[in-house]
Amino acid sequence: MEFKNEKLSNGLVLIGEVNKSAKSAAVGFFVKTGSRDEVAAINGVSHYLEHMLFKGTEKLSALEVNEAFDRTGAQFNAFTSEENTVFYAAILPEYLVEVTQLWADLMRPSLRDEDFNIEKNVIKEEIAMYQDLPSFDVMDRCRTLHFHGHPCGNSVLGSAESIDGLTAEQMRDYFAKRYAPNNMVLACAGNFGWDQIRSLAADSCSKWPRQVVERKLGHFDGSKKKDRIEKANLAREHICLMSEGVSAQDPSRFAASLLGTIVGDDVGSRFFWELVDKALAEAASMSYGAMDGTGTFYSYIRCSNENVRKVLGIVRRVFDDIEKNGVTEDELAAAKNKILSTLVIKNELPMGRLIDLGFNWTYLEQYRTIEDDVAAIKGVTVGDVNTLIEQLSPGDFTQFSIGPALSS
Repeated sequence: MEFKNEKLSNGLVLIGEVNKSAKSAAVGFFVKTGSRDEVAAINGVSHYLEHMLFKGTEKLSALEVNEAFDRTGAQFNAFTSEENTVFYAAILPEYLVEVTQLWADLMRPSLRDEDFNIEKNVIKEEIAMYQDLPSFDVMDRCRTLHFHGHPCGNSVLGSAESIDGLTAEQMRDYFAKRYAPNNMVLACAGNFGWDQIRSLAADSCSKWPRQVVERKLGHFDGSKKKDRIEKANLAREHICLMSEGVSAQDPSRFAASLLGTIVGDDVGSRFFWELVDKALAEAASMSYGAMDGTGTFYSYIRCSNENVRKVLGIVRRVFDDIEKNGVTEDELAAAKNKILSTLVIKNELPMGRLIDLGFNWTYLEQYRTIEDDVAAIKGVTVGDVNTLIEQLSPGDFTQFSIGPALSS
């Protein structure tokens, strides 16, 4: 494999990992913008814009955009998070240039008033749909509680109220400021010709105007608050726990990922054996979330209303034990194998490789091979994980629960 990179005069970064033995290729625009870059009055605008880009350009209607992707057989989509909006496609190599050109065109959408007005109801329906999913709703609410007063607590979807109040002009203003070339990365992975992509970007993207783009960084310990709400028609308790983590730029992020797996992997973790295997909880997981300048550990637990107190008592004992005694060599070895298997299998496909390639550059401005990440994971010691536990105290968490009405 061969890595290529270049920066256009307007700041757009082009990166590519060429793998001529691959049978496919993948391309994506990584825009460094998400809900943490919003203010309350326009909360949800990043996700709204993700939808709006598919409505077309001055020359292409929404139907023509979909037809253009469809005739190439592209597997395409987009997603918005607290920190990034990513537009991607996996494709046969012979169509990569065509699909990359299509994405480049869509990065300068028309943002028509009539499309904005129609899409507003679509967004509100999506918000309502996710609010009906307690496993999602509890995580969203817990993040807001954990990052109380910090922009990372902004909801990706926004609220029905913020979407109702959002105007097309506010959206266009946000787009102009955040979809700047110096705030974007164009990445390619797999079997493709670098010179073709480089030439296409120079022709199609070099005139995009540079902007002053800022993001407020800074680590956040978390509020450590506790809250609960009741919802009609729920039969189970949904619990989210969030605690302080390390940032995406911190070298100890690999130890953090392993710690999350040891405590809360779906199979074989401490949560699994203590809660799921003993039929006290239907689900119990913990993961590490790396972010720009900060990070979190987040857990999701689902159990019966009758078991809540017992389950939370066991969770407390799990965290107390790990903080007192640390992790074992056997636990670390098993966690390494799980993470390495997931990493290697995902990165065998250009689409999987594209995401790691793009995010490594977005967060680190660094090219990391699969071998780099494999070596970093293998190099983590029990001492590294136990030092992290001592520094972060994962048992000191924010807690939000959604469940049925409690009996008096």
